[in-house]
Amino acid sequence: MQTPDKRDQIIQTHAGLILGVVQSIQNPQFMPQLEDILVQSEKNGWGQLVGAIRKIVAGSRDDSILNGLDDEDATITEAILKGLQDPSTLPKPEQQADGTLAAPMLAQLINDARRGDHIAVIMLGGMAEQMSAAGGDMANLGAVLKDMIDGERDVDKLCSRMGPQGESLITEILSELGKLEVH
Repeated sequence: MQTPDKRDQIIQTHAGLILGVVQSIQNPQFMPQLEDILVQSEKNGWGQLVGAIRKIVAGSRDDSILNGLDDEDATITEAILKGLQDPSTLPKPEQQADGTLAAPMLAQLINDARRGDHIAVIMLGGMAEQMSAAGGDMANLGAVLKDMIDGERDVDKLCSRMGPQGESLITEILSELGKLEVH
């Protein structure tokens, strides 16, 4: 079982998906886009989560949907169910994720996007937009995310416009990517 901080981080990391599912259920005109995401997610190995989401889309609201899901998938599924019951529980897309987990989370998303995970690409695109709006090192980080997805690992090139905090984050992301790419 994960800590409340880890749970919140999972929800914030997957805010786009959670909000997209709830929005599609409430506004059926968005269902084709959700279906595209679900099909791609299933191809990328998220079959258990996609199965749970499909049950929710079909109208099931029973906690038995959570049976057989790992902690991350269960947390995402619970957030969707709670969001349908009480929209005030939905994650805020503009809320920043916990900075201490930023490097591992970003590295995992970059690694997943590099391997063709469509949801990771969508999430990183949304993050890049938010980072761009924030300005400073965050905007510069948003600008180099695609380079990292494309395989750029030259720390000097990636940090060319960064301040000390941005350089530190890029270095941490590259370190985490190194660990992921070894496996």
